Amino acid sequence: MNLDAAAVIWSAPERERAGRPLLVLLHGYASHEGDLFQLSPRLPLAPVIASVRAPIPENGGWAWFSFAARGVTDPSAAEVDEATNAFLEWLDAQDFTSVSLLGFSQGAVVALHAMRARPERFRSVVAISGFVAAGESAGDGRLADLRPPVFWGRGTLDRIIPSTAIERTTDWLPAHSTPTIRIYENVAHSLSSAELTDITEFLTTHE
Repeated sequence: MNLDAAAVIWSAPERERAGRPLLVLLHGYASHEGDLFQLSPRLPLAPVIASVRAPIPENGGWAWFSFAARGVTDPSAAEVDEATNAFLEWLDAQDFTSVSLLGFSQGAVVALHAMRARPERFRSVVAISGFVAAGESAGDGRLADLRPPVFWGRGTLDRIIPSTAIERTTDWLPAHSTPTIRIYENVAHSLSSAELTDITEFLTTHE
């Protein structure tokens, strides 16, 4: 499993990326790299933004792990590891002063898992309508020491994310990060304008 480097959308040409921080956008299920990139005009200006495409073609878009056989449930540890390793392999080829992640739904799961795999690699993580994967990760102990900043936002009307995953993330984040947790009334499995404003403030604070 590999990410398609040619599918990445960049906010700046290569000649203008040196010496700048990087913000990577990881889209959700059955979406594509152009989806979250539409948020770029409202995100902080300092970092270069890269929006990547998930590696699995499915349901008219792209996925980090497949729902075809089992519906929307918690992914297995092997699935999350495989998706995260594919993302980190692409990231290892990039050279920036720092890296932050912003993921939606499945992309949020991968963003949080990448932080667990590389506790010292990321300046901050934004997880929108997502959750932390089940099980232990090698970097969890180090994260408990470092407690990097994490923004976790979700809506009260989200019927996609399993309640067990929400409960697990609610317990996990305070023990392994410095969390900013926001719950948005009458918002489903989506990103509201109010949440985007909060995310931009969070990312600017942790540039």
